[in-house]
Amino acid sequence: MKRNTAVIHAKQFHDPVHGSHVSPIYQTSTFVLPDFDTAVYLNQHVDEGFVYTRFGSPTVREFEEKIAYLEGAEDAIAFASGLGAISMAVMAQLKAGDHLIFGDVIYGCTFALFTKIFPNYGIEYTIVDTTDVNAVAAAIKENTKVVYVETPANPTLKISDIEEIAKVVHQRNEIKLVVDSTFASPYLQNPLQLGADLVVHSATKYIGGHGNVTAGVVAGCKKDMDILRMPYLQCFGAVLDPFGAWQLMQGLKTLAIRMERHCENAMKVAEYLAAHPKISKVYYPGLATHKSHDIAKKQMRGFSGMMSADIIGGVDAVRTVLNNVKVFSLATSLGNVDSLIQHSPSMSHFDMSLAEREAVEIYEGQVRISVGVEDVDDLIADLEQALALI
Repeated sequence: MKRNTAVIHAKQFHDPVHGSHVSPIYQTSTFVLPDFDTAVYLNQHVDEGFVYTRFGSPTVREFEEKIAYLEGAEDAIAFASGLGAISMAVMAQLKAGDHLIFGDVIYGCTFALFTKIFPNYGIEYTIVDTTDVNAVAAAIKENTKVVYVETPANPTLKISDIEEIAKVVHQRNEIKLVVDSTFASPYLQNPLQLGADLVVHSATKYIGGHGNVTAGVVAGCKKDMDILRMPYLQCFGAVLDPFGAWQLMQGLKTLAIRMERHCENAMKVAEYLAAHPKISKVYYPGLATHKSHDIAKKQMRGFSGMMSADIIGGVDAVRTVLNNVKVFSLATSLGNVDSLIQHSPSMSHFDMSLAEREAVEIYEGQVRISVGVEDVDDLIADLEQALALI
């Protein structure tokens, strides 16, 4: 099944009782079991049936199967947020005394999780530039258990070579390569096919696409997913609700056409900004000037709708632009059908210090732009009038 067809039809469930064309929502907290022996069995084999919605439900399960299909994975597990997916995916691989390697440019709350919370549980970490495969190799220790890569990276769109990192990581069987592919979506990039062990998404973003649900998902081999479900999802309880899963499945139906339009619009916006006299730099992997352009071409089917730009004039200039955009919305999320803009240093990456941000090119005059599917001429005109006010 080709990709455009798969996002609509793969693993689609049609209600056998009433014939509903759209999957029903199983909005229930628990399930009635037919007899004692079945109840005992299913409580110990939750992947074979439904007992309690914290362990799984038909609606959530359908969403998980769709993501697994799109990522080429054996299985997938959904969570209540992107951070729920990230924290569970990484925590399931680590214990006190273990070592984690992660990229120097990642989502701010992921950075906080790894640097402020994990050390409290005896987990060591090393931060590296994951676009440098040799740096990743040099950081590996005897107790390294996870290498975590975000590509494209939030907010500077650094692209790490998943295939080459996987070769280095898998010289030791006990190390897992976890890739956050949120900025790409399953439509543009499939890390498992490039050698990653687990792929995570904030499904809130491109997978949902409409800014109306908060969710996350992890995909990988069945063995790893079974552990994530029991005991991690079971005990930490970051459970995606059935209605949220149903909303995500409606969003998935338009993933292909949305991503194609996001990419098309973003390229035009990036080219416009790159030529603007009030912009000093544009971070978009579709531009030939982007450091990681060639790697992006190799491992992605499109360059996504995300970019960042450095506005000349610093925070005051940023304030002027963000207070005067009319089509773009000032909001910290991304991947919606409508275009969003934010100030990364004070919004998505406030958990990093000024020195930590500037060391990785997250400057005070930088805005992150999530290009939507509107008419691109309107988006460019909106940026033009806002920039003219500086």
